[in-house]
Amino acid sequence: MTHIGSPGVSQPEAAPTPELSQHYDVVVVGAGNAAMCAALAAHEAGASVLVLERAPEAEAGGNSRFTAGAIRFAYDGVDDLRALMPDLTDAEVEMTDFGTYTEDEFYADLGRITDYRCDPELADTLVTRSNETVAWMASHGVRFAPIWGRQAFKVDGRFKFWGGLTVESVGGGEGLVESLRTALDRNGIDLWHEAAGRSLVLDESGAVRGVRIRRQGRMVEAACSAVVLASGGFQANAEWRTRYLGPGWDLAKVRGTRFNTGDGIAMAFDAGAMPYGNWSGAHAVAWDYNAPEFGDLAVGDGFQKHSYPFGIVLNRNGKRFVDEGADFRNYTYARYGREILAQPGHSAWQVFDASTDHLLRDEYRIRQVTRVTAGSIAELCGRMEDVDTEAAMATIAEFNAAVDRSVAFDPNVLDGRRTSGLSPDKTNWAMPLETPPFTAFRVTCGLTFTFGGLRIDDTGCVLDTDLRPISGLYAAGELVGGLFYGNYPGGSGLSAGAVFGRQAGTSAALHALRLST
Repeated sequence: MTHIGSPGVSQPEAAPTPELSQHYDVVVVGAGNAAMCAALAAHEAGASVLVLERAPEAEAGGNSRFTAGAIRFAYDGVDDLRALMPDLTDAEVEMTDFGTYTEDEFYADLGRITDYRCDPELADTLVTRSNETVAWMASHGVRFAPIWGRQAFKVDGRFKFWGGLTVESVGGGEGLVESLRTALDRNGIDLWHEAAGRSLVLDESGAVRGVRIRRQGRMVEAACSAVVLASGGFQANAEWRTRYLGPGWDLAKVRGTRFNTGDGIAMAFDAGAMPYGNWSGAHAVAWDYNAPEFGDLAVGDGFQKHSYPFGIVLNRNGKRFVDEGADFRNYTYARYGREILAQPGHSAWQVFDASTDHLLRDEYRIRQVTRVTAGSIAELCGRMEDVDTEAAMATIAEFNAAVDRSVAFDPNVLDGRRTSGLSPDKTNWAMPLETPPFTAFRVTCGLTFTFGGLRIDDTGCVLDTDLRPISGLYAAGELVGGLFYGNYPGGSGLSAGAVFGRQAGTSAALHALRLST
């Protein structure tokens, strides 16, 4: 047997001879949404399963725990949603336009949002299996509800959903993780906390035969027939961020867990895995300027600031630099963090007036928010720290004069209410900033997850640099590359984790069981 190490990830200088644990059919590295879906699927297929969680129990759950729990999937109408959410009442259905989100629309969004660079086979798998996978999650106790508060505005007494995203897990990311963890317990699946996968054990043919683990300060070895890597991207690794995303990315805030440092990716590379996908790309959003270095479970995703389509965004020079109304928030927020990071001082201010204050999401009302308020534009611009006051006042005056007021404002559709003659123009939801009080929120870049990762085949098996399957090695979740490029449709991260986690877990179990017969 050979032990494959993980350069680029902190290693003990002189590891002791590992203790041997019992043999498992499948070991899953990670304990977020993708990992736990993989573990449940492997167990369903008849395998004995061990789940490894690097974090202590109080911080377990990976990035999934920090999300709002929104999950994107294809559905043909309200009947599909009622099957998933049987608690929906007739009155709730009557007051809501849920619309449809067909497989063709989902596939088209993936293509459009990634500039048609997404791997078509991965995209097809995600789209065509999204509905059945969400139903499968529900069968394991995950509960879902409509996202009225985030994805629909009430106009003329009726909610209308927009942007293809309708459903969230009850309790958000914490509720999702808790439901999946309960399912693991119910099925008798072993889960070790403070157990970091450090290296793969391969036999003479290069097939996976175990995992070397640092568990609560001791080295142990879990023998197995298959491994599913589902330990996230490398967003919490400042050195890797700078190496792959580029200069300045070491200054980004990390929205989620501090434990996603690329361990699983490094383990796979050392086994000969092929890098794949958008290694210079990442999901990055507008995030409160004074948020901590890593995610705070007490605040969750409350540091995000996603209502910018209803205001304007100014940099330190007092200038606008993005089209705030280019598309629904679902389709722009994951790339605008990069734009903010590129601005002077790596920050910006989102500016609103009272006319749209009622549309701002709850995250703007948390106690831990970087905000200034004033009764006039001049006073507001003077209070925005590090901003050129005169330039900001001029930009706002120019913006107000450029708004086409003949077009009705409608937050539920791409309303075409725009400016003309600006650079950049705002192409939807352009409301002049005229009604006091005026409010501004300072934001920086919040990094969610990285897009570069491993290449897998249609079973979830990791491919090597010669595009051959690495026997017994599977992957799912953020560390799978090739699906997202530059941007992603909101809610598709959790659905991809669940779809590919289920696929990898099933395939890993079938592989292990074949070896045992």
